[in-house]
Amino acid sequence: MTETSRKIAQTEVFLSTPDGQMPAFLFTHPEGDRKPAVLLLMEAFGLTSHIQDVATRIANEGYVVLAPDLYYRELPNNKFGYNELEQAMAMMWRLDFGKPIEEDIRAALIFLKSRSDVYPDRIGVTGFCLGGGLTFMTAVKLSTEIAAAAPFYGMVLDEWIEAVKDITIPIYLFFGGVDQLIGRDRIHQIESRFQELGKEYKLKLYPDADHGFFCNQRSSYNPVAAADSWFELQQFFRQHLHSSESHP
Repeated sequence: MTETSRKIAQTEVFLSTPDGQMPAFLFTHPEGDRKPAVLLLMEAFGLTSHIQDVATRIANEGYVVLAPDLYYRELPNNKFGYNELEQAMAMMWRLDFGKPIEEDIRAALIFLKSRSDVYPDRIGVTGFCLGGGLTFMTAVKLSTEIAAAAPFYGMVLDEWIEAVKDITIPIYLFFGGVDQLIGRDRIHQIESRFQELGKEYKLKLYPDADHGFFCNQRSSYNPVAAADSWFELQQFFRQHLHSSESHP
């Protein structure tokens, strides 16, 4: 553990939603001065140790990070191993991708914006798998509440592709070229929609990477794609969340 990671404090907080209290992990810096924030949205496997590790890595780059448990309605048995794909997918599809999940994400953003150590107008969103799809959804439905979005191999609903017209923030999409869950036709469909509307976006396709390529606990882990996309993510957030930091 580095000196920097020792300084990051991880605490459990509870966010008020219309359906009750949603637990989340909050990652903060001891000095408490204002920073940009990142909302990190979990995989289909739940709020796992891997997501907590990613949150710590992002926090080490100079952000306050919040990782909510979007399966809170199904506590306590709502986390899965990477060998429990069927159970994880079943729980994921039990989520209501309409108003309830939008309210959950809105609650997380309200929490971050209320903190004295966060610049409320410099909040980015990223996530993987389920969280990648929900990052895309956040860009579509809550563009006015965030500053940038970076979804990783997110499954995107048809209605969200149609609603790309409502995205008003920079977005960077990461996909794997041999992802069986999100085929190249779908990726092309998403990209074509951004182009058709003249939207600001970036998209990076890693030709040899599969679904889950960022996660070093999964058999599909691709260290080259993971390292490159981590670098790209940091550059993207630095550009869009730090650029005006001298003008609070």
